[in-house]
Amino acid sequence: MSQSGRAHIQALTTALPRLDTGRLRSWGRLLADRLPAGARLLVAGNGGSAAEAQHLTSELVGRFRTERAPLSAIALHADSSSVTAITNDYGPREVFARQVHAHGRPGDVLLLLSTSGTSPNILAAAHAGRELGLTVWALTGPAPNPLAEAADQAVCVDADQVATIQECHLVAVHLLCAAVEAHLTPSDTVTAREDGRRLVVVGDVLLDRDITGTADRLSPEAPVPVLADAHPTDRPGGAGLAALLAAREPGWHVTLVCGLGQDGPGARAGALLEEAGVDVINLATSGTTPVKTRVRAADRTLLRFDTPAAPLPLGTLPDQVHARLAEAAAVLVCDYGRGITSHDELRQALTEAATGRPLVWDPHPKGAVPVPGTTLAVPNTDEALLTADTGPRDLAGDAARAARLLSAWPVTQVAVTRGSLGAVLVTDPDAHPQVVPARPAAGDTCGAGDQLAVTAALMLGTRQLPSHALAQAVDAATAYVRAGGPASLTTPPTTGPLGPLELAARVRARGGRVVGAGGVFDLLHAGHLSLLEQARRLGDALIVCINADTSVRRLKGDDRPVVGEQERATLLEALDCVDGVLIFEEDTPEEILAQLRPDIWVKGGDYAGRRIPEADLVESWGGTVVTVPYLDGNSTTARIARLTQRAGAR
Repeated sequence: MSQSGRAHIQALTTALPRLDTGRLRSWGRLLADRLPAGARLLVAGNGGSAAEAQHLTSELVGRFRTERAPLSAIALHADSSSVTAITNDYGPREVFARQVHAHGRPGDVLLLLSTSGTSPNILAAAHAGRELGLTVWALTGPAPNPLAEAADQAVCVDADQVATIQECHLVAVHLLCAAVEAHLTPSDTVTAREDGRRLVVVGDVLLDRDITGTADRLSPEAPVPVLADAHPTDRPGGAGLAALLAAREPGWHVTLVCGLGQDGPGARAGALLEEAGVDVINLATSGTTPVKTRVRAADRTLLRFDTPAAPLPLGTLPDQVHARLAEAAAVLVCDYGRGITSHDELRQALTEAATGRPLVWDPHPKGAVPVPGTTLAVPNTDEALLTADTGPRDLAGDAARAARLLSAWPVTQVAVTRGSLGAVLVTDPDAHPQVVPARPAAGDTCGAGDQLAVTAALMLGTRQLPSHALAQAVDAATAYVRAGGPASLTTPPTTGPLGPLELAARVRARGGRVVGAGGVFDLLHAGHLSLLEQARRLGDALIVCINADTSVRRLKGDDRPVVGEQERATLLEALDCVDGVLIFEEDTPEEILAQLRPDIWVKGGDYAGRRIPEADLVESWGGTVVTVPYLDGNSTTARIARLTQRAGAR
């Protein structure tokens, strides 16, 4: 072998042991988490780096060693038509940046290869990725260099020759592919992690107490209700409630890092958390725990009184907190303004944790700002108003506040939660906001914001994109309210949506009214919508009873229904005014009505002047039968006849 050949091999054997394999393994783990959930890897390089970038994408879309599902990886330099068009129209500097703007989404990863770390088009792509909220990585030559500084993380090869750097980059590409497949391949270690994901909740804890009774008269001393048969119920509040809600989710282990006062309420909250299986790490060295007491009757709060809530003295951060954060799949910070989020050591630990896992921050106007790297901040409208007073209390105002907070805070995205109206998500101040509406829900809303934040953190911890995580979080908060809010904590958690009969029972148990409506609902039209919207306004939940296909054929002939029972049920359930659908096989709804027992049974106004056949049954349990105005000219049978006549005329 020539002297130059021996020198080349010596340079390679010197550089390879210094390759940051630990960082490459962490990159592989993150890609294994994000890519199967819908995120994409965008890769770019020039010259020889372009070839290595394309080699990486081919291994991920195809396979490296093991058989698995294809992963989304796009080489930005491989589309020659786009590259030449962008270069011609915008100049070579924008050749990759413009593609990043076109393809990149929050949650995606951008990997850039450059032996020098100074290529203008690669640097422009890095800046574009950071602006869009992508995770930006770099494979470069010796540090420091501009690309390594522009990226979130970099693997820098310490070698003098370009050829040696590129050869190390190829090894890095293969190590990255191996790390991805190692975390996608079932093993005892991976299975244990999947079966036992850990959520770390950080925040202030209160004790919530409800005193519930009946109030059927006013006091002779003053026009105030008299509460009788009162009984108290305690539960953890603040971040404690968030930890309790998370601990009810199957497969999750929850650690709560908090301050608990050295008093009776603190001991009570701690005992309830321990009973729920929450691992509590208490940073408080003394102090008292605030108690929030609500006096309630008939599912309404008559009075609330709070004890003083002075900041707690907090001690140093134990090593156990660092260990739990390192194990966590996700982190949730629930700030209730008592000072824990200002703890310097804890903030540094959270900042470090945010680099390797999603961190959700539920802020408080009296608390500290989110730490750098926070994935998602979820202030409600009131909190956003106090922090960023922009515009009216409407959708446009909330979107403007979210954009302002996104610019002010070191976070990737901001979702302003809007109570019964859902949430609005902003990932780029210059882009259109994403609105997540909520379905109607009646009930106790105490803790709904905590449920939303918890679900968002859990979904992000299971590789969901932020927009999907927020949609599921809004649905979970709605379901929590429908189930009775805090009252649902005394019942086992459900593994799926409530069935119509169970939903009706829960609504009735908390003093609400169940409304029923029935019919075929074939070819859903404006008359149906008018009936259902009016019916929903009469109570707290609307359950629609529809004839099964066999029943419809017996009643209307073999050519009906036009739309099958499952599709009819799906269309009805998609309406915001409908809370559930029941399908009955009989010709009349008496049997299903006996199970549902609605407080109000609604029929269209075309029954006016006639007694509805099922009225005797509904009235037997104290229910009421009513009609609502009928929207004329919307008969399904007449509509089908017209369509048939037109078809025959052709």
